[in-house]
Amino acid sequence: QVQLVESGGGVVAPGDSLRLSCSLSGFTLDSYPIAWFRLAPGKEREGVSCVSNRNESTWIGDSVKGRFIVSRDRAKNTVYLQMNNVNIDDTAVYYCATFPHFMIGRWASVGEKSLIIRGSGTLVTVSA
Repeated sequence: QVQLVESGGGVVAPGDSLRLSCSLSGFTLDSYPIAWFRLAPGKEREGVSCVSNRNESTWIGDSVKGRFIVSRDRAKNTVYLQMNNVNIDDTAVYYCATFPHFMIGRWASVGEKSLIIRGSGTLVTVSA
């Protein structure tokens, strides 16, 4: 079965760290780019990070640059999002998704209709 499954969400305090996982099944990291998006109540969807399927390139969104790190483990067919020094604005549902490689130059703004596979998401709540 082709799917993406996120895990690792939870409730954390400001300043804490959290690692999210995006596990692939039915395809591999060589198939498509993988992006992390987040959706917070009352806000537009935001592109958080992306990994290329053709090389080791990675990208991080401006709002989380310097705090979040994206990585991949090909042996585990998994993409990770390390979230450091979180703040209340990081509260959101985080989900991973794939899209056609030719769209990688604008990964953060890929429309929902262009996503090939997306996970159901994992909730991260940052609360004091």
